[in-house]
Amino acid sequence: MTTTVKRKLRKTSESNAGPKDPAEYGIAWAKTLYTTILLLTELLVLGFRLVCCSLESLYHLLLPPVEKSLANEIVLVTGTGHGIGRELCFQFAPHGCTVVCWDIDSKGNQETKTLLAKQGYTKNVHVYTCDVSNRNAVLATAAKVKAEVGDVTVLVNNAGIMPCHPLAGHKPEQIQKIFDVNVLAHFWTLEAFLPTMVEKNHGHIVALSSMCGIMGIP
Repeated sequence: MTTTVKRKLRKTSESNAGPKDPAEYGIAWAKTLYTTILLLTELLVLGFRLVCCSLESLYHLLLPPVEKSLANEIVLVTGTGHGIGRELCFQFAPHGCTVVCWDIDSKGNQETKTLLAKQGYTKNVHVYTCDVSNRNAVLATAAKVKAEVGDVTVLVNNAGIMPCHPLAGHKPEQIQKIFDVNVLAHFWTLEAFLPTMVEKNHGHIVALSSMCGIMGIP
C-alpha cells in the first residue's frame, strides 16, 4: 500500500513539474513574456497619463482659461419657478445677458422675476408660463420668445420632477409624467431652438440631470 501511494505521489509530482517538450517550454515562456510586456506597457501608459494630467492641471492653475462672456446673450432657463432654476437666473443675470424664465408655475416664475428686480435686474428679465412636457406649448412659447425677445443663444434644460415613491408605488400617469418632463421635454426645446443655433453657428445647450441617473436612492 505504501508503494502504491509513493507511485501516485511520484506521478503527481511529475505531472506538476511542467512540460517536458521544449516546444511547450517555449510557449509557456512566450506567454509569460507577453503578459509581462503587457503589464509594463499598461503601467507606462498609466504613468504617462498621470504626468500629462498633472502638467495640464498645473498649466490651468498658473494660466486659467478665459471665461466666455455672456454679455448680450439670450439665456433661456426652464424650471425657473423655484430651486436650481431660480438660482441659475440669479447667476446669469449679473453677466449682462438677457434672462428668459420658463416655468409651468406662473406664480413662482413671477416671484423669480420680482427677486431679480430687487437685485436691480429689471430690463433684461422675461417670464413665460410654459409646460415643457407639451410639445405644442413649447413650440408656441418659443415662437413668442423669438418675436418679443430675440433668438435664444443659450438654452438651459433644467426643468425636472422627481416623485419620491418606491418603484412599485408609481402610478402609470406618474411614470408617464416623469418621462414627459425629464426626457421628452429636452427634445421639444431642442426642436424649438437648435435649428436657429445651427443656422447662425452660435449657441450653447446645457442639460441638467440628477445623481439618481447614476445611483439609486432609498
